[in-house]
Amino acid sequence: MAGESQTISDYIVHHLTNLTYGKLPGGYHRHDGSTVQEGGVWTMAHGGEEATAMGFNAIHVDSMIWSIGLGILFCWLFRSIAKNASSDVPTGLTNAIEMVVGFVDNTVKDTFHGRNPMIAPLALTIFVWVFLMNLMDLLPVDLIPHTLMLVGVEYQKIVPSTDPNITMGMAVGVFILMLYYSIKVKGFGFVKELTLNPFNHPLFIPVNLFMEVVGLLAKPFSLGLRLFGNMYAGEMIFILIAALFSAGVMWMLPAALMQVGWAIFHILVITLQAFIFMVLTIVYLSMAHEDH
Repeated sequence: MAGESQTISDYIVHHLTNLTYGKLPGGYHRHDGSTVQEGGVWTMAHGGEEATAMGFNAIHVDSMIWSIGLGILFCWLFRSIAKNASSDVPTGLTNAIEMVVGFVDNTVKDTFHGRNPMIAPLALTIFVWVFLMNLMDLLPVDLIPHTLMLVGVEYQKIVPSTDPNITMGMAVGVFILMLYYSIKVKGFGFVKELTLNPFNHPLFIPVNLFMEVVGLLAKPFSLGLRLFGNMYAGEMIFILIAALFSAGVMWMLPAALMQVGWAIFHILVITLQAFIFMVLTIVYLSMAHEDH
């Protein structure tokens, strides 16, 4: 049983390890027994320990490739549909995309109370891009990683939204837009908002500033970590169910049923998380445009 437990543990850890490229420090002892020469070396990490040793400058190559690739797919798909759009009644994929565009547009009209032509395209981009990244979670967990292992790629995580670097990167982008429009729209009023709210008295400026800054910084953290946490948990459940297939013949049917059931339920989760990320972005930018 200990051997089986260790095998399943290795299976889970392997699926949760990113394909990482970075610089190993000089003197580091690698998995093959070799020692990195002084000055370090840029290389692909072999396992989580080497990835950790690479530090902050390491790049999750798989997350970057899949997220950028899905972004390009989104742009190409919507551009193709837009170019071929006509006055006829839309059908198929064209109808589905028009429904998505209309849904996002109505959401922006109901939620955003300022005037900014960039908000609707931004909301559409966020919703579809996050949805596509989440949608990768429905692919069989072993399909692409195992296929790539046959050509020498040892690690591969195909769901970018299970990587906090991706979700927090998007959240930081939204945060920068929040600060930009807060300063642009409110000017010095933004400083007053941070220092004289909720207690409108000079003596309480330090207290107000502390509370407002904490609340301001909490927005990008909650935005990025909420998406990461939900998608990471969903991916973990898929991996655990997949691990049951190696536990014996008697577990194969229950595992298959659980896999299908969780996949059906997860369709709601991936759509809901994309919607929440989009709505919170709209709300935060709407607050940045409110000048009292």
